[in-house]
Amino acid sequence: MKRLLPLLLLGLLSGLPSLRASSPATISFENDVLPIMTRAGCMLGSCHAKSDGQNGFQLSIFSFDPDSDYREIVYDARGRRIFPSSPDHSLLLLKATNTIPHEGEQRFAKDSEFYKVLRQWIAEGAPRHIPDEPEPVSISITPPELSFKKNETLPIKVTVTYSNGKTRDVTHLSEFTSNDVAFAQVDHDGNITAGAVPGENSVIVRYVEQVAAVRVVIPPDKLLPPETYTALPKNNPIDELSYARFQELGLFPSDPCRDDEFLRRATLDVLGRLPSLEETRAFLADTSPDKRAKLADRLLSPAHRFEYADFWATKWGDLLRPDTRRVGVKPVYLLDQWIREKFRDNTTWDDFVTELLTATGSSHEYGPVAVLRDKREPFEMSEFVGQLFLGVRLNCAQCHHHPSEKWSQDDYYSMAAFFGSMKRKGQGISAPISGEPEYWWFEPGGKVTHPVSEAVMPPKPPDTPVFTDMDPDTDPRAIFADWLTTKENPFFARAMVNRIWAEMFGKGLVDPVDDFRESNPAANAPLLEWLARDFAEHGFDQKHTLRRILNSRLYQQSSEPNEHNVGDKRNFSRSYRRRLPGEVLLDSISLITAQPEKLTGLPADARAMQQWNHLLPSDFLDAFGRPDSSAAPPCERETGGSVVQALHLMNSDRLQTKLSGKSPWLDELVKKPAAEAVDEIYLRLFSRHPRDEEKQIGVRHIGTPAEGETTRPQIEDLVWSLLNSAEFVLNH
Repeated sequence: MKRLLPLLLLGLLSGLPSLRASSPATISFENDVLPIMTRAGCMLGSCHAKSDGQNGFQLSIFSFDPDSDYREIVYDARGRRIFPSSPDHSLLLLKATNTIPHEGEQRFAKDSEFYKVLRQWIAEGAPRHIPDEPEPVSISITPPELSFKKNETLPIKVTVTYSNGKTRDVTHLSEFTSNDVAFAQVDHDGNITAGAVPGENSVIVRYVEQVAAVRVVIPPDKLLPPETYTALPKNNPIDELSYARFQELGLFPSDPCRDDEFLRRATLDVLGRLPSLEETRAFLADTSPDKRAKLADRLLSPAHRFEYADFWATKWGDLLRPDTRRVGVKPVYLLDQWIREKFRDNTTWDDFVTELLTATGSSHEYGPVAVLRDKREPFEMSEFVGQLFLGVRLNCAQCHHHPSEKWSQDDYYSMAAFFGSMKRKGQGISAPISGEPEYWWFEPGGKVTHPVSEAVMPPKPPDTPVFTDMDPDTDPRAIFADWLTTKENPFFARAMVNRIWAEMFGKGLVDPVDDFRESNPAANAPLLEWLARDFAEHGFDQKHTLRRILNSRLYQQSSEPNEHNVGDKRNFSRSYRRRLPGEVLLDSISLITAQPEKLTGLPADARAMQQWNHLLPSDFLDAFGRPDSSAAPPCERETGGSVVQALHLMNSDRLQTKLSGKSPWLDELVKKPAAEAVDEIYLRLFSRHPRDEEKQIGVRHIGTPAEGETTRPQIEDLVWSLLNSAEFVLNH
């Protein structure tokens, strides 16, 4: 027992400040020790950062809680993990080097730089902080972009800039992750090895809480000559910036689409409906060189404001509309009507968002209050607003530092603090009718506390200094909305134009649209920045940006690939074919057959686009991907095809009833020559004339009726077959 006393005393006293070295500390716990342990894999969810740790040793994932990590390393288990008086006997080093059995095996060698740094830190007394310790404020990668030959390996260097202005090479302390290991691999030392497939992707670098990305480009073996791109028409900067990216990647844009394709595509993308027979004939007959620009102006004119509003309100209803079973029928209905009104008036996005975020009043009188009623807690509102209007997913940071971004718990709860002063009274959440209203208002004095430090968090937007001059009697939401909607805001304009782009092209320049981060770079960052700047300079007017897109050659290109872009699914070198939204498809079928869909709770002649509640029953809309009514907004739709959709169109009794029902258009076709009837069917469904072979097949099927006979069933068959075709179901 006497022999054990010195060891016990050493173990009990090793972490006490009285045994720390008298020489000045040089090793930083946060800037040196934690990065080494993270790099060694100790801070991963599969090791000591599991929810219950590993063998009694629990660290925070990605070292998001340095104070807790310090306590675990230095003081937990009676301080037996470190021995300042004999650093080489520290359990932290003995286990990591596998000198004594370690379930995680060897993490680094005794002669490694990592061992030397950890040993020195322990010998210096394992300080939590050192005097005048700087904080990392950013990291940079050299070079920021790499162009590879196939299977080539090139190194990168990571440099951190600290708060005192000093810089340091931290390549050896950084973590590296490839967004696509089949495209490019990266080792622990930052050496990137390209694959054999041409294209573009990113490698993500992280040091402490700083994240950056290096762009990796593998050009094709043979690039097209620059004059090939110079000869292409450039309708506006969208084209110029796109061609620059194509030239770099060896892509070449598809040919321009035909007039009928542009008419159908643009009308569906802006108004959510097929062009009428009259609109199609007039556009195809127009020989003026600016006919496409004039069409864009017509589609965006006030004459179509109701169709425009219903279509875009449906999109934003998915993102804003709560479940009536949670919030109540009347609040959801009022919110839906408010959204439609704003789109009818072409309310600019800064005004739209400001009004939404600063809402007060009764849930039975003012639509935007429904959002507050649904997102009742400050952190819920913070996540919601961040995802919709900043394009940032902050939800990971509720519990720990974001694994692939710089957002911390401080960012999360400081953002939530803007929504911490809302008060409410009246009937709370009750389904489904909510017979009594709930009232919401601002009242000074609300606060949001950090769950770990219990500190009261000051209102602060992400990546922005604390607002130190806030008037305590001013609603913080109004201050946040003012910051959000300024032209200089780095988030708002980019997030909004990316959503608009995604609706017009099928996917965003940043994809997913609400996941902006260094580790998810834009397909064309210069183009995104120009769109955002142009959007802000023109008053956040959505129709202005839509007009820019419609007039670009990029939007007007064909969906048919060429030999230089057949594999492109990211850079928009061709138009990507997209399935029509369920409401658009259902309304199109109803319009063609002249048989309105019977929608519960709506007038007999209402369109599916006018639905204000996803709970309204519709097998068709459920099959074609409307959001789950129980899902919390924002809801992004599933846009892919499925066997269920194909079977529904082929076998739906409702579709057969529509086709065989009373229809002035189909009845009129019976009276026309077969060739004329086939031509009109194709114009109505596809906005084009039938090709010769298609016309022959159609005429042969319809036939020439004898006196007293009718060809209505044959016409119905032809329409049915075309409704089931990919050309009808897809926007191409």
